[in-house]
Amino acid sequence: MQIESQLTLKQLRAFASVYRLGKLSAAAEELGVTQSAVSVLIRQVEETLNTRLFDRTTRSLAPTAAAEEAFGIAERILQDVATLGSNFRDLSEGSRGRVRLAATPGTAMTVLPETARRFSRRYTNIEFVLDDCAPNQFLPLISSERVELGIGVPPHAAAEFDSEPILEDRMVIVCARDHPFAALEQVRWTDLRDVPVIAFRYGYGVRQLLEATAGKMGFEPRIVHEVGFLFTAAWMAASGLGVTILPAALARLQVDTGLITRPLVEPEVTRVLALITKKGRSLSPACRLFVGVLNEVIAEERGERSIAAE
Repeated sequence: MQIESQLTLKQLRAFASVYRLGKLSAAAEELGVTQSAVSVLIRQVEETLNTRLFDRTTRSLAPTAAAEEAFGIAERILQDVATLGSNFRDLSEGSRGRVRLAATPGTAMTVLPETARRFSRRYTNIEFVLDDCAPNQFLPLISSERVELGIGVPPHAAAEFDSEPILEDRMVIVCARDHPFAALEQVRWTDLRDVPVIAFRYGYGVRQLLEATAGKMGFEPRIVHEVGFLFTAAWMAASGLGVTILPAALARLQVDTGLITRPLVEPEVTRVLALITKKGRSLSPACRLFVGVLNEVIAEERGERSIAAE
């Protein structure tokens, strides 16, 4: 049996303590064990190394030349173990670490501002790294483990991923103030028939909801412009080039003097956002802390919306 598989940290601590203090009694007090226990541990180390480490006298223990050489090695091992424990304690307690997250720009704008602000203030030594990616890059970033976590629309084929829904948001119409929809309290999906629509490109969850819902209602949406950015859809709608469809939370961020929103009904369609991870991979302590803050913020915002609705 190899020496490294026989020596224990307890034995090394006893050896280092006796070496520094020169007495079994002092070492026993420092270690919080009995003197006889220290004596047994030292004997075990000597037997494992097959060498005498201390010359025993009636009053003290004198280290041998072998002990002089072994002490430096033992101290380095014990210090490395202490550093390892301290590092992982820092990680688990949020003293340091890194959160690597993926989200499309629209999702990030909707979900993350308050969470990022609160998290960065609460955990000042944890680095927050956001990859604001295109929809077709979102799942590959998680799959390749370039990020630990993603916030987005749950994938249809979930064999490679785990997802946990965190919020649900209804779809609304965004249009110019002089658009006919502006005079309505709400807009039915069938009202969109033959209406020019500014739609997001394929790959965006909103585009999928638009086409799927229109198809169920028996018509094909009249898409006159395809865009990849939220701000483009907003200014085009404000310019009267068509209406666009957005999740309500995202639409609220874009409303200005030239835009209004109206609920989409019959049916009411919602978009689900979820925390998405690679299947079988656990989150780092830093990411778990981030998810805790995210859930805290979402719960507070839900409460505020409920109060406002009463």
